[in-house]
Amino acid sequence: MNFLAHIYLSGENDLIKIGNFMADGIRGKQFAHFPEDVQKGILLHRFIDTYTDSHDIFRKSTKRLHDRYHHYSGVIVDIVYDHFLAKNWTTYSDEKLESFINRFYNSLHDNYDILTEKTQGLMPYMIERNWLLSYQTTEGIHQILTQMDRRSKNISKMQFAIEELNEFYDDFEEEFTSFFEEIKVQAKAKLISL
Repeated sequence: MNFLAHIYLSGENDLIKIGNFMADGIRGKQFAHFPEDVQKGILLHRFIDTYTDSHDIFRKSTKRLHDRYHHYSGVIVDIVYDHFLAKNWTTYSDEKLESFINRFYNSLHDNYDILTEKTQGLMPYMIERNWLLSYQTTEGIHQILTQMDRRSKNISKMQFAIEELNEFYDDFEEEFTSFFEEIKVQAKAKLISL
């Protein structure tokens, strides 16, 4: 799962959303320095990643890409799954996607002092280019994959994964839909237990 799914699966608490959003850059027990709800978001993020990476449906999606993209396959599927969440947003939320995203961006501004340096640096680009909303279209996904490829000095070749997305679009969407029903239940239960 990528940014949008992690935020969505965090429920309504802004600090849990922020913790879940910035968790990738927080190693080991470093999370203990953050407010309690941010800690919950970080722990939720770790749970979601572990659950996702070991799930048969997610692995089926990554297997389709593995020969060409190797260990980047999981990153690509994370982004592809966010596309299907954004595209089918009205299935999962009564709130408009734009409103949900803007509320999240506002919460980043409102809680700027507790963000990691990495998140503070990422935030202006993310908001200016509205990454989360761009997930709705395959063109937006292609731009995200191209940016990710540049960050890997074009080693990952992720920009070309748009070809597989287009070729296997229905398969990826079906896999996402099945998987997301399960991760919603699991994430909600985990959140209650934190």
